[in-house]
Amino acid sequence: MHLTLRQLKIFEAVARHLSFSRAADELHLTQPAVSMQVRSLEEAAGLPLTEQVGKKIFLTEAGGELARHARVVAQQLREAEEALAAMKGLRGGLLNIAAVSTAKYFVPRLLAAFRDNHPEVELRLGVHNREAIVQQLADNEIDLAIMGRPPQELETASEPFADNPLVFIAAPDHPLARARRIEPQRLAEEIFLLREPGSGTRAAMERFLSENGVAPQRSVEMTSNETIKQAVMAGMGISFISERTIALELATHNIARLNVAGTPLKRQWHVVHRAEKRLLPAAEAFRLFLLKESGRLIDVPALIRTSGENGSSRASRQKDGGPRRR
Repeated sequence: MHLTLRQLKIFEAVARHLSFSRAADELHLTQPAVSMQVRSLEEAAGLPLTEQVGKKIFLTEAGGELARHARVVAQQLREAEEALAAMKGLRGGLLNIAAVSTAKYFVPRLLAAFRDNHPEVELRLGVHNREAIVQQLADNEIDLAIMGRPPQELETASEPFADNPLVFIAAPDHPLARARRIEPQRLAEEIFLLREPGSGTRAAMERFLSENGVAPQRSVEMTSNETIKQAVMAGMGISFISERTIALELATHNIARLNVAGTPLKRQWHVVHRAEKRLLPAAEAFRLFLLKESGRLIDVPALIRTSGENGSSRASRQKDGGPRRR
């Protein structure tokens, strides 16, 4: 096949956007020019690379395979450019980071602080579920991943950079919210609001309950922490969540942290990259920044932790009529 780097770059953009027009906009080309280059690639490959159904563009099997190789080539070219720039003493570069959805509550704060000291670095942040991030690591699409549990199915290098305490939560007027100590077995009859299968938080909760002989009888699956928090506040059930995601709700007494024996469950946040990947200057600078500075930047303020110690305090102060809901 007689391919050019220009053709691969154009096709990689088309495959990423699944749109000729958006690829053209990104590359500052006309749409006919992009279409012509893709047709030339198809002629060289002897196979169709894209197909159109209605107004939507899809990759064929051959197109998906070529797109995977095009991404690898594009990444290697970027790494070569930045490595040569580093040798020249030039600063900057692109930092491509992915974070699991639970980390979205503090990662922007970290990036803003990093950017203050490295304004020349171009930042890209994607927030995805764990499964998608593991796939991005496998495909070498990202420089660094921020996640709770490093993947076991992939050879990676990981380092812990901050604590990630996991806690059980309920509505402030839930009967268990006023208990000073709750044995895990008392949770067996509760309705559990769960993240999707594959979630690191869900896996930690299931291990904790199993170790304590608790088998939940009723559960509702949800795909985001925000939905879970709203459902907990509405009294739909209890949940298990990173304490870093509920600082505001604890401070305002909209959610109660349950005093379940054995919790908070101590876990850590990790910065992860492929084991064989040589980090470029921007990525290495951010990795070192996380290891040195993240603790003070993402720690839940003591005032918020204290105010959330007994999320039911507001309810317990209500007079005679018992707890009231907002």
